[in-house]
Amino acid sequence: MPYDDSVPPTRRARPLLLAAALAALCLTTITGCGGSPDTAEGKGADASASPSTSPSASAAPEASPTASLPQGPLTGRTVVIDPGHNPRNREHTEEINEQVDIGTGRKECDTTGTSTDDGYAEARFTLDVSHRLRELLQAQGARVLLTHDDDRPFGPCIDERARIGNEAKADAVVSVHADGSAVGNRGFHVILPAAVKGGGADTSKIVKSSADLGARIAGHFVRTTGSAPSNYIGGGTGLDTRDDLGGLNLSTVPKVFVECGNMRDPKDAALLTDARWRQKAAQGMADGIAAHLKG
Repeated sequence: MPYDDSVPPTRRARPLLLAAALAALCLTTITGCGGSPDTAEGKGADASASPSTSPSASAAPEASPTASLPQGPLTGRTVVIDPGHNPRNREHTEEINEQVDIGTGRKECDTTGTSTDDGYAEARFTLDVSHRLRELLQAQGARVLLTHDDDRPFGPCIDERARIGNEAKADAVVSVHADGSAVGNRGFHVILPAAVKGGGADTSKIVKSSADLGARIAGHFVRTTGSAPSNYIGGGTGLDTRDDLGGLNLSTVPKVFVECGNMRDPKDAALLTDARWRQKAAQGMADGIAAHLKG
């Protein structure tokens, strides 16, 4: 879930981009899923959610980014995957509440994220999907880095998450999240960076490429998962533009956030806790990333 529910996000849906993507994929019927405005780099929701609670299905096997990779269509390309939040953020509230510079203001270092009503934490979901996504991209020859892999006590902070993608000179960065909105709010959405310039933020060089990345992910996500674009954000396009997320504001490489569904809606929660659906979500993102990188 991205950041700060208390600040109304700036949203500029890009219906033409997604319409083109959907048309190219010859989509016919789609069914619901979920996401929300409480989407954020940090969702302060549910510190009570147990990060150790997860479905019985295990994540896809982890692979070292330094392992020898097969040759494929993405050979020579670098992708950074940013699993939203950290399972242990809830144990380090003082640290994650520290304010960091996001270029146009200041925000919390990170937040705990949300969870399903049964206690499946967003941070566990994002790691699982990120592992699956990494494996799919590596199979196509991409060099894949994660901003974290459950290997640190908290964070990284949102400014560091952006810096990791920048320093890797990534061809694409995808931040994986799930939302925490009201029951009945369903459907995924992809968050795009707005044109922002101020302090250390300047997205002028990545707005167009990030929009293409987001539209391609949205189109493939619909086709692969069967989930519909959000019914409460983005005007039915599945695309939402925001200027209040440090992870986007501070990026100098193409980057988007993907809110895969609404953990607070029981129908969406049933999808998000299903290992088979999570594999489809990873596949949809991988296909969208690959389409963007192939041009």
